[in-house]
Amino acid sequence: MVRKKKSIYPLWVLIPALIIYTVFSVVPIMISLVCSFTDWNMSRMYAPVFNGLANYAELLKDPVFLRSIGNTFLFALATTILKTGAGFLLALALVKRIPGRGLMRTIYYAPCVISITVVGVLFKSILANKGLLNNVLNTIGLGGFAHDWLGSYATAIGSVILVETWMWAGFNMFIFISGLQAIPDDYYESATLDGASAFAKFRNITLPLITPSMTVVVTLSIAGGLKVFDIIYVITNGGPGFDTQVLATYTYQSFSLGFLGESAAGSVILAVIVVIISFTMNRYFTKREVEM
Repeated sequence: MVRKKKSIYPLWVLIPALIIYTVFSVVPIMISLVCSFTDWNMSRMYAPVFNGLANYAELLKDPVFLRSIGNTFLFALATTILKTGAGFLLALALVKRIPGRGLMRTIYYAPCVISITVVGVLFKSILANKGLLNNVLNTIGLGGFAHDWLGSYATAIGSVILVETWMWAGFNMFIFISGLQAIPDDYYESATLDGASAFAKFRNITLPLITPSMTVVVTLSIAGGLKVFDIIYVITNGGPGFDTQVLATYTYQSFSLGFLGESAAGSVILAVIVVIISFTMNRYFTKREVEM
């Protein structure tokens, strides 16, 4: 007699989660997709008319929208590289048993649990034309380096990139620490007996076996960078002018002005970009993972 293999959890326990996910995620996405093909706006709130791909064509002709795409990719790429690199270096340093390791881990992790609004307001006051940074520079005799940090494109976009890196490097650090601690010490001991140098052990043991953690970090970082809204909105609000506008802030401002169908089209484009790039990066790193 063949016994049926029982699953750990019956399928019916998934029903509440599926209902909640469908109502609050799937349904809004479908509504946005439908609305993106209409001329829905404040003057036609209850009588939108189907207009095909007109909203998408209008967006692709808008230089501000095209610039927001470029800023989004720049922000996502730069922050992913910096957050991943900084988090990995911090993990390599703090995975070792050194005095004060626990305190330093806490200090580096703390920024990511602070409200983004608080962080944004804090750094906005620091980087303002008459803010803390310029006052300190003037006080120590370096007034020539004082600058309106949020008043030009290079320093404004650079500032928000560095703030984002400062906030989330500690979070990535803990993911990497978990990956490093999962690597058996036997591998390093065997390599040492074989006369391998520290760099050889890092290249042939640490890097290949840390790939699963790298997959998680890069995927989360690239997705978060593409969807960025809050830190840009609070610190620069897309300014000066439209210099630091990203897809999320563009869509939000379009919605605020009453262009509801056009903002829905912008959100669909953003969603497609995030899904394609995130899944591509995840698949790329997953193929390079090495089993221990």
